Amino acid sequence: MSAVTIDHVSKSYRGARGDFLALDDVSFEIRAGEFFGLLGPNGAGKTTLISILAGLARASGGRVRVHGHDVVDDFAAARRQLGIVPQELVFDPFFSVRETLRIQSGYFGLRRNDDWIDELLANLGLADKAHANMRQLSGGMKRRVLVAQALVHRPPVIVLDEPTAGVDVELRQTLWQFVARLNREGHTVLLTTHYLEEAEALCHRIAMLKQGRIVALDRTSALLSGTASTMLSFKTDQPLPESLAPLSRVTGRIVQVKAHDAQEVENILATLRTAGVKVEDLEIGRADLEDVFIEIMQGASPPPVPRPAGAKVRA
Repeated sequence: MSAVTIDHVSKSYRGARGDFLALDDVSFEIRAGEFFGLLGPNGAGKTTLISILAGLARASGGRVRVHGHDVVDDFAAARRQLGIVPQELVFDPFFSVRETLRIQSGYFGLRRNDDWIDELLANLGLADKAHANMRQLSGGMKRRVLVAQALVHRPPVIVLDEPTAGVDVELRQTLWQFVARLNREGHTVLLTTHYLEEAEALCHRIAMLKQGRIVALDRTSALLSGTASTMLSFKTDQPLPESLAPLSRVTGRIVQVKAHDAQEVENILATLRTAGVKVEDLEIGRADLEDVFIEIMQGASPPPVPRPAGAKVRA
């Protein structure tokens, strides 16, 4: 059963320099109970797609359904299925944390929701802040309240748009433990994040967006197995040989070079020895999702996707 269906969705904006196509014929499904990752660089269209899913923006073409409810034609029913944690810290400064969650409950017709609110406060480390005014909270605590607001009506689909951007390690661990528990209990989770180690650890399947198009969609394990299986990592203060530099990812003193087998590792090390490059902290490990992501994003742009005849376009 599909929890979320994205069906040939396009979104264009008109600007001074002409139309800008933020999403171009995007299609995929998220199964009920799945932990699904949506990845892409800034400007790839992730937040635009989530805005359409939430009913905050209207697609130029295609349809979006949540548990069978169209987000335009049946907005109220679709919205009740969703709990959305936005990127921005949006809060009302006149209420306490508990009052904020009670008001949010009321939006969904829930009057006696204090037991669940207490559980949210406990699991998100907010119990001692229940009576604190929202404007007194730190940025990390406000982020926790946003998560609690999204979950206050027990939505079957949870959408997390960069939920751990700029927050401390404790919140990240607390949040993922709780969200993973909800996922095990049957909640569907859609995650966008720039912390690719989180996506690799949590997501069953991953879609990657580039310039408004899907360029990869597969199980996380399949994406990882489809790239170079070995990553050579070391530190150096010297420039790399010309033959090796284009193949390497350099972050400060740290150099990473992908290799497919032991012979290729030996060839890389021999090249460094011949060039007189001194290396420190040499490590050989498995390629991770960041390596896959960079490899896909640096690849050629995807070919144009033919539009199916009869696709419905919204005004």
